[in-house]
Amino acid sequence: MISLRELADLATRYEADLSHPVDLLRVGNRSIDVDATPVIMGCVNLSQDSRYRESIATSTRSAVRKGLVLAAQGADIVDVGAESSNPRTAQVAAEEQISALVPVVQELARQGVAVSVETYEPAVARACLEAGALVLNYTGGVVSDEEMFPIVADRQATMILCHVEGSNCRDVAERGVDEDPVSGMVDYFVKRVDHARSMGVERIAIDPGIGFSHKGSVTADVRINHQARSLLHTFRLRRIGLPICHALPHAFDLFEDEFRAAEGFFAVLAHMGGTGVYRTHEVPKIRAVLAALRALSVGPVDTSEG
Repeated sequence: MISLRELADLATRYEADLSHPVDLLRVGNRSIDVDATPVIMGCVNLSQDSRYRESIATSTRSAVRKGLVLAAQGADIVDVGAESSNPRTAQVAAEEQISALVPVVQELARQGVAVSVETYEPAVARACLEAGALVLNYTGGVVSDEEMFPIVADRQATMILCHVEGSNCRDVAERGVDEDPVSGMVDYFVKRVDHARSMGVERIAIDPGIGFSHKGSVTADVRINHQARSLLHTFRLRRIGLPICHALPHAFDLFEDEFRAAEGFFAVLAHMGGTGVYRTHEVPKIRAVLAALRALSVGPVDTSEG
């Protein structure tokens, strides 16, 4: 059970990281202080393999409509993808992804929506950034960096750099669950960020990648506990100096029939952990939760009488 004592111990142990400043998130012509104004990223999935059925669009028209609705509901960025990150689903060829995504990106961008594309395929990233996407949600590993970083730099796009232990987010061969959820991440991100910057990428946020699948031997309850710990330990990555993005878990096994409440619950943990960008399927709920957290403060209690 999460307790105030545990949270106090965590904050004390890594006190230097707790208030470490992070860069502004720059998207298009906007520069956002994500500590003061958290950024909400809504999801539209053009792959019908997505587990979150409500996010699935079955056509270009459907995807554009869903994207506009998400923007109207308060999404600062609309993240579109055409392949599930679940390794147990079919892979989608880059050409098919481009065919599905480009018309959606073009129309949403035309209507003023800040669009992100989720992919690890360089050809898909290039096509979508050229079509008007402002953000690359980069779910590839280091094997694709040499080809991907120049594409992002050339378009002066924003890159969300995900923690990926294999060749891409679907490669779970190396992905286990460590006792310390942040173990090794700082060095991992510092090296990749330095490499990206050396190739001209200037606008970067980082994502610990807790939403990606794990090895089959990792049970659902272990994975959920790992995700919760990761959210609360997020502030330890602030020493890198970059905004931190999280794809909020939905934890069907834990919430069952109330799974649509899960992302709101995990948003609270993410907020306490210093997250700045929230990728969610439940934009109105997350917007309300974050607004409430910003409105409320816990200060000294006056117990004097009279």
